[in-house]
Amino acid sequence: MKQKYTYQRLIILIFSLLFVFQSNQLFAQKKYQPKRINKCIELLEAGQPIYYAAAYGGYELGKKMAKTWADYIVFNMEHNPVDFHLLHEFMRGLVDGGPTPSGHRTPTVIAILPVSGVDMQTFKGSEWLIQQALAQGVHGVELIRARDPNAVREFVRVCRYPFQKKGIDKIGEGLRGWGSQNFAAWVWGISRKEYLKKADVWPLNPEGEIMLGVKIEDRHALANAEKTLAISGLCFAEHGPRDMGLSYGYLEGRADPPVPPEVQAAGYKVLGLCKKYGLFFLDNVLPDNVVKQIQRGVMIGAGRRQDAAEVGRRYTKRKMPW
Repeated sequence: MKQKYTYQRLIILIFSLLFVFQSNQLFAQKKYQPKRINKCIELLEAGQPIYYAAAYGGYELGKKMAKTWADYIVFNMEHNPVDFHLLHEFMRGLVDGGPTPSGHRTPTVIAILPVSGVDMQTFKGSEWLIQQALAQGVHGVELIRARDPNAVREFVRVCRYPFQKKGIDKIGEGLRGWGSQNFAAWVWGISRKEYLKKADVWPLNPEGEIMLGVKIEDRHALANAEKTLAISGLCFAEHGPRDMGLSYGYLEGRADPPVPPEVQAAGYKVLGLCKKYGLFFLDNVLPDNVVKQIQRGVMIGAGRRQDAAEVGRRYTKRKMPW
């Protein structure tokens, strides 16, 4: 009888602790007040690394991922069919399924498109894809094959409105047009006029909410990386280990250690240039190396591993709920 009584008390204690834990989590979520629209910019400003998940789908997937563990979602149309209606519906689902555990209206969404920076002519022929993605309310774009610094400069220009003046002497006048703010403003939860002001590139514009990244993902892009990463308006960069390896003839597509020596050297070069020009470096992280990666300067944890993200967040004492 005494043993049964002890067992019942143990069960009650366990459920009480679970209740207290869940209550504390809910309290923390309600207590936290977002300071920005773009959750990732808010975290990076606080010196906190960020982590992402990947998606490709419509309304139901967006609704399902609205409370994702990730800080941002990569919507990948580089290797999937280009479908802006699908992206439109995904963003609508994120809003309807939100807010995030941190109180943000949606997670940050970064679009990856089949828009290549190999040269100016190639980029100019597909820049309209970037305009379409931004009009769906995404919070950033990452440019693939960033070989040509002139194409990268044009990439920044395409993502800005013409009235924005910061860095215009180095980049040129923005090219986004009237009407692109309509649906995007609803996704962000602000007025159309406010969207026009806030939809600028960060950190060039400290009030901006859009993140632009580049993939220095082959040996040709690596040769021009110094000039590319010095361009105003960029936020982050990566060395694209799988494609970088492919450009040197390695077919395995490794992104986690051990990587080929040329890939490792490329990573250190891009990391060094990111530090030099004030950009954030993206690289794969695993549960057993995320701390080391953070210590060497990785601020964007790739790999889509929730377990790695949670190790990293505990290490950096993340206060924002996730």
